[in-house]
Amino acid sequence: MTNANLDKFDTVIARHNSGSTKWDDAAALFGSEDVLPFWVADMDFPSPPAVNEALAARVQHGVFGYPSPRSYAYDAVTDWLDKRHNWKTKPEWMVSTPGVVTAITLAVQTFTKPGDKVIIQPPVYPPFFSSVHNQDRIVLENPIVYEAGNYTMDFDDLTEKACQAKMLILCNPHNPVGRVWSRSELAKLVKICLDNNVLLLTDEIHGDLVYTGHQYIPLASLDTDSDDKIITLTAPSKTFNTAGLYTSLAIIPNSKLRSQFSQTVQQLGISKSNVFGITALEAAYRHGAPWLDELLVYLEGNAQYLTEYIAANIPAINVDKPQGTYLAWLDCRNLQLSQPELVQFFAKKAKVGLNDGITFGHQGTGFMRLNFGCPRPLLAEGLKRIALAVDQSI
Repeated sequence: MTNANLDKFDTVIARHNSGSTKWDDAAALFGSEDVLPFWVADMDFPSPPAVNEALAARVQHGVFGYPSPRSYAYDAVTDWLDKRHNWKTKPEWMVSTPGVVTAITLAVQTFTKPGDKVIIQPPVYPPFFSSVHNQDRIVLENPIVYEAGNYTMDFDDLTEKACQAKMLILCNPHNPVGRVWSRSELAKLVKICLDNNVLLLTDEIHGDLVYTGHQYIPLASLDTDSDDKIITLTAPSKTFNTAGLYTSLAIIPNSKLRSQFSQTVQQLGISKSNVFGITALEAAYRHGAPWLDELLVYLEGNAQYLTEYIAANIPAINVDKPQGTYLAWLDCRNLQLSQPELVQFFAKKAKVGLNDGITFGHQGTGFMRLNFGCPRPLLAEGLKRIALAVDQSI
């Protein structure tokens, strides 16, 4: 792949005053007009040309009545999952939802009752906590363990707690630590959950964003008798930067579970899809692979640049190159700051907007999350700001 193919990702596109949460809300959130945002997980790249062309053609058509996604878009999803990830699915397994976070809440509401316990594996994406708490369910933590530069699952702890739980919410690949769970790890997780009749809800929205030497394994693709106990949530939004189109899918092989989930969707009046979201989804999965292959090379270059820069210039911060996602999990404990001080340090002194690690669970104390899904000139500027602020603080 030539550098010319990747140069397009170096282009910095102004996103201020474009209705962007990441950019237009940063000043209010971080208390500075000149903060450089590396927080909310969307990328600063245009979506693939095929997506933009399909959307333009849909606009040109000019009629935006109620869409019927099943007739074309779901076939694109099944083809993608088969060719890209060797997971054979069926269009009839799919239920449209406005987003993965919405789908998590819907699943918790549908398959558990108030007071039930739901296992999550912190540090983990903050809505995992809120989706459980807001439905008056109880979070049961099975923390992942950081050892020798790598996070692993604590299966002994999981075995002890699974007998108490109705559901486990998995993050595969994991946000924020960037682990791409191996086949053996996933198989062990499934066995423990099946042995204890625990429903598995798996957020696999980052599944396409995996780097050299690692492989995303869809949980439901494992050769087990687990079809009746797995609900997979996915979307093109992280892969193709279409989060603002609010179109995602719950993939539910079991007809009874699918009917129950669909009933909740219908009862809440959110069964209709967005015509532009469907158009983007189909175009992305039909024609987005070449663009994604280029993006992955660029993102892995960003990950390498970030880890090497921090090792050479900011030794007080530790970071491991993520196996997947475009999120870096910065270990800032050597800065010896309290968590409020750490947040203020990055926002006020370094002038960069990062996610507060503690929002991912108390296991994130001393950590911050950085989104490197951006042109490298922006990443370089942000890292320079952090290095300067650390130097001035020592």
